[in-house]
Amino acid sequence: MTAPDVLTAERAPAAAPTRGRAGTPRLRTDDLALYLVTDPALSGARGVPAVVEAAVAGGVRIVQLRDKDADDAAIVAQLIELSQVIAGRALLVVDDRLDAVLEAQRRGARVDGIHIGQSDVSPLVARSVLGPDAIIGLTANRPAHLEAVRALPAGTVDYLGVGVIHPTATKSDHPPELGVAGFAAFAAESPLPCVAIGGIGRDDVAPLRAAGAAGIAVVSALCAAPDPQAAARTLLRAWGAGGVPRVLSIAGSDPSGGAGIQADLKAIAANGGYGMAVITALTAQNTRGVTDVHVPPVAFLRAQLDAIADDVRIDAVKIGMLAGAAVIGEVASWLRAHRPPTVVLDPVMVATSGDRLLDAEAEQALRALLPLADLLTPNLPELAVLVGEPETRRWDDALAQAQRLSARTGALVLVKGGHLGGDEAPDALVSPTGVLREYPGARIPTTSTHGTGCSLSAGLATRRAADHDWRDAVAGTRGWLRESIDAGAALQVGSGHGPVSHFAGLWARGGIETAPQAETIAADWWASIAPIRGAIDELPFLRRMADGTLPTPAFRWYLAQDALYLREYARTLAEAARLAPLPAEQAFWAHSAEQSVIGELQLHASALSPEGIGAGTFRAEPAPATIAYLDHLRAAAFDGHYGVLIAALLPCFWLYSDVGVRLQAAAAGDPARPFAEHPFHEWLEEYADPAFAEATAEAIRIVTAHAAAADAPTRERMRIAFIRSSEHERAFFAAADLGA
Repeated sequence: MTAPDVLTAERAPAAAPTRGRAGTPRLRTDDLALYLVTDPALSGARGVPAVVEAAVAGGVRIVQLRDKDADDAAIVAQLIELSQVIAGRALLVVDDRLDAVLEAQRRGARVDGIHIGQSDVSPLVARSVLGPDAIIGLTANRPAHLEAVRALPAGTVDYLGVGVIHPTATKSDHPPELGVAGFAAFAAESPLPCVAIGGIGRDDVAPLRAAGAAGIAVVSALCAAPDPQAAARTLLRAWGAGGVPRVLSIAGSDPSGGAGIQADLKAIAANGGYGMAVITALTAQNTRGVTDVHVPPVAFLRAQLDAIADDVRIDAVKIGMLAGAAVIGEVASWLRAHRPPTVVLDPVMVATSGDRLLDAEAEQALRALLPLADLLTPNLPELAVLVGEPETRRWDDALAQAQRLSARTGALVLVKGGHLGGDEAPDALVSPTGVLREYPGARIPTTSTHGTGCSLSAGLATRRAADHDWRDAVAGTRGWLRESIDAGAALQVGSGHGPVSHFAGLWARGGIETAPQAETIAADWWASIAPIRGAIDELPFLRRMADGTLPTPAFRWYLAQDALYLREYARTLAEAARLAPLPAEQAFWAHSAEQSVIGELQLHASALSPEGIGAGTFRAEPAPATIAYLDHLRAAAFDGHYGVLIAALLPCFWLYSDVGVRLQAAAAGDPARPFAEHPFHEWLEEYADPAFAEATAEAIRIVTAHAAAADAPTRERMRIAFIRSSEHERAFFAAADLGA
């Protein structure tokens, strides 16, 4: 936005104040929420169009082309290109160049208006030339500017760009800093919406909105961002702080309330969103099945979609039942026109009976729709149809099919293992390069499964719109859904496959938080450290310990470090016992501390003899990895939070037990040597001992039970502490390869 000087006093014929389609102003209030001002230097080699395309995909709804060094011909060319990139999904205005707007429009580009500075063309002239439908913004930040604005005919200017909030390197001639307080004072006197600009970061967003800003205009926060789409989402989430994600369900209706839009709206609300619904089909159904379907005219479907998009900023879209090729094509057309920031597609194609729900033409149309989604959530029969392969009941084959589908569409795929059979019902998030995370889980014995797919996809869209990483969004939604499935039978709805209890957590806890069960947390935490566990398995130290070829000095070096570690680990276990709220937990941690000092250190002493590790005889210096791990545990203990501390202590149980069992099995399976003759059999027996496995299971139970009962921020702190300790475990093992 151009630096202010003096408001030009020329007069021109007044423009009509009513603008836009059917008398509705083209500029909606929330179009200004996040306003991108382009900068070719900050955009770098990727170019302004790439930045604009990503930012618009992230939710930007107005873009100002600003390039002071370009001539009019270059500006026209850029406007034409940006118009094609934006494709009607956001408003496009240009800084100052009135003639360029007219020329670009003459060449067929959609350019919506102009932003002018105090020393540029008069807003009256701009309105007269561009007409009543154009968007006109004006830079202003002084009382005199407001006086001049009030003197203009109504409808001449649409918004004011007010700044600078903070000094910024993107504009060397900026006016004095206003700060948030100065902006608030100015905006309170303004007759027009005010957009704040100048050095704005994420932490400024909420204060500026509270100060009366209609939006924030940013340059470097998006143009210099490594990922403009993610940066835009983050800024918009900060702008909407205190509100909730607005999630649109495009699906069929289920009058029994268990599936379709009825389930979607419940799932959106249960996961913290505001739900909206566009109905693609009306069904006559209950918990026993569907008896009739009515598909409204496609024109009415589009009317529903446009009515919402014309008024509400949509943060995410969930797509469910689409009955027929015409319906699918209309939804695809609308998505291409509006490009919501998040799209989750649940491809409803195969009935529980195995019958195909779509004809060949509709299936082909659905395949063409898939690349417009960010996440696909097929069950195994639907996954097979989408990749054109036979259905599989093998998990590895399903993961491979999901990877092929992801590669073809560019969307992530959540492959669901509910059709596998057996006691396990895993899920996995898959990208074109492979599995991002697996989510193990035991099958819940229940018939209350009506609408689970609808609910899962709607919950995922909501959590993603709340700025959760996809991996965490899946983990959180699965935890909520498993709780809802488990409580579904208590609803006693219908005589067939009943619905899930979407608000079971709310009813049980009297609050909005829907915490996952301890079992789900355990599975998710274990899956989250799969890369760490894989890296541990690849360490030469452990491989050579298993086959007995590890040099004795390397093993002794490791034991010496482990002895140093165990002394301090016992102290943190004792601190956990002191903080434990229940006598049984206090006893468990105290006994574990005793075992660390007495049992394990005695084993280390025998292996380290003749030097020993008794008082006055042990002289090893702690390695950097040992120091780092102990510092992490001490910090958790010093924090004084019981849950965080025990989460940090857990990997020493869990990872050692896991490694010990597998190493012992490998060593004991060597036909060339009895296990008793293995050089490290005592250590392997210690950590593969059934008593240690029982202690590990109890530690897991205690920690995950506290995580399930904690609020979301505390649970996240516990998860991070667990992962950090796991990383230290890997570094501790790895150090043995270097330290001997």
